[in-house]
Amino acid sequence: MDDQEQYAKLFNEFDSQMLITLGVILVSTVILIIASQRGLNWLANRLHGQLRFRVFALVPLTRLLILITALAIAVPIVIEPSLRNMVTLLGAIGLAIGFALKDYVSSLIAGVVSAVELPYRPGDWVNIEGTYGEVKHVGMRTVEILTPDDDLVAVPHLKLWDSAIYNANNGGTSLQCVASFYLHPEHEAGWVRKALRDVALTSAYLKFDKPIIVVAEEKPWGTHYRIRAYPVDPRQQFLFITDLTVRGKQVLSAAGVTPALLPPDAALDTRGAAS
Repeated sequence: MDDQEQYAKLFNEFDSQMLITLGVILVSTVILIIASQRGLNWLANRLHGQLRFRVFALVPLTRLLILITALAIAVPIVIEPSLRNMVTLLGAIGLAIGFALKDYVSSLIAGVVSAVELPYRPGDWVNIEGTYGEVKHVGMRTVEILTPDDDLVAVPHLKLWDSAIYNANNGGTSLQCVASFYLHPEHEAGWVRKALRDVALTSAYLKFDKPIIVVAEEKPWGTHYRIRAYPVDPRQQFLFITDLTVRGKQVLSAAGVTPALLPPDAALDTRGAAS
């Protein structure tokens, strides 16, 4: 009976010796983590090039190894190392890891779905929850997007389940760009529309085999014009929009067309509506 009770016990009896040992392990762990972080940072700051970043990458890895070693030493002290207790402990750890990694597994499954459905592929320009840029790499768990500000953003495939994926060129070389102009309502609309079309036609970035559309929409504060056209290469989209905007303003200003003026407390939404 005593052996069965001892076998069923999960934790060892706590005494002063155990508490002292655990305290020593805790203090040693904290000291080692602080020393390793400061030492590696000190070393990395004195290196150059790619080697510097590799040493920086060792900081979290070293901290993780120290924590795992500390737990491996402390667990047998607290828990009776019997078969039943180890099975119970490993089951609890497995359940916790499974719950913590459910999003990771879901991202892996979504990665398989993305490889079949191809919502994005390298070279596509996509917008996922406000992150817009060019797809550089599609991995098993994440898709890497390079933004116009040269930031590399890793977006988990998990977003496929509940987020809209906006793909601007969908694996092709055609990407529509929009240049907006907000003009005072008193102007010759037909001439403005033709002038903006000519601005697009004379752009060095224009893809000629795609249509050019000038859209005009009347607003309470004036008229909103949009040039919709396509650059030769999707990567030229920002140069193309800038070229259309700058030369369009020059043409309109030379013709005496004045821009629309909004009240100081007014703002435009993404569709050009005042609020």
